[in-house]
Amino acid sequence: MRTATAQFSALPGDVAANVATMSSFVREAAASGARLTVFAELAVTGYELGLLAASPGLWTSGPDDPRLDPVREACRETGTAAVVNCASRGRLVTFVYGADGAPLTTYAKRHLFEGERKVFAAGAAPGRCTFDGVRIALATCFDNHFPELAREAVKDGCGLWLASSLYGTGGGEEERATVYPGLARDFGLPVVLANHVGRAGAWTGCGRSAVWGAGGELLAEAPADVPGLAVADVPVLRRS
Repeated sequence: MRTATAQFSALPGDVAANVATMSSFVREAAASGARLTVFAELAVTGYELGLLAASPGLWTSGPDDPRLDPVREACRETGTAAVVNCASRGRLVTFVYGADGAPLTTYAKRHLFEGERKVFAAGAAPGRCTFDGVRIALATCFDNHFPELAREAVKDGCGLWLASSLYGTGGGEEERATVYPGLARDFGLPVVLANHVGRAGAWTGCGRSAVWGAGGELLAEAPADVPGLAVADVPVLRRS
């Protein structure tokens, strides 16, 4: 499966602008032959915990929230899928939209990080969907630091691991470079990471959104300091 991961600097609280950017990336990824595009943690609003806590209007009502329609329309136009992370109904969630723009699944982050615990409730269920015959596992940033989640995914027959995340400059760069290829190598799962680049709340996203093969080999990587896509052909386990 040709897979794309997109990185950009989300505008704080500007849902319309960020969704427009994401829709453009879906179309750009599809033009390169990608079947799905993954976006970073809280890409819809920016990683703005204080703003989200103070502004309930920034929270989406669910996967059918009309403010997300441009992404759904881009999926319909291109016949591809999109993995969209945002705040919704008290949780930090990922919506996956299929090739017809309809939601395939909703996943709520299970392991919240530091200040997130003051804003969100943790999810309890694993994130799963099937697209193009591939059983997909979803994880959000700190989730990826818990190997038992990947172990669950393998037992559940997943053939692809998609991570919407935020890693900043400094220590986050080392974590990004070790956690994700380690997951791929240790569990035999291709891993797709979408990260922020530039300002992201209190952080500066270190970019380098990337795709790793099931052996931990790097297949594609975006730059550290500019928006863009990383696209790779990923060998995946398809279910009959």
